[in-house]
Amino acid sequence: MNILIKEVQIVPIKPNSGLVGFASCVINECLYLGSIGIFTRLGGSYRLVYPTKKIGEKNINIFYPITRELGRQLEQVIISKFEEVMNHDRHRSIGT
Repeated sequence: MNILIKEVQIVPIKPNSGLVGFASCVINECLYLGSIGIFTRLGGSYRLVYPTKKIGEKNINIFYPITRELGRQLEQVIISKFEEVMNHDRHRSIGT
């Protein structure tokens, strides 16, 4: 399965309970995914959390990857972009 992930946007936030940012992207130039949470893991790496909606006592998934292949691909592209944005921001703030 050939999946094209483009237009990855990252919004870093002040860390809050492991949440360090949000991401959005476009899949195969026809599906927009937004509000993907980026959380830190204990080892210093990152994981993605997909949006849910609370209905009564239940959290209902709005969307999520149903294949490991897509999940890994999204994780790789989004986390790579997040690290790029964070490194760029660090270098910019050091130089000012």
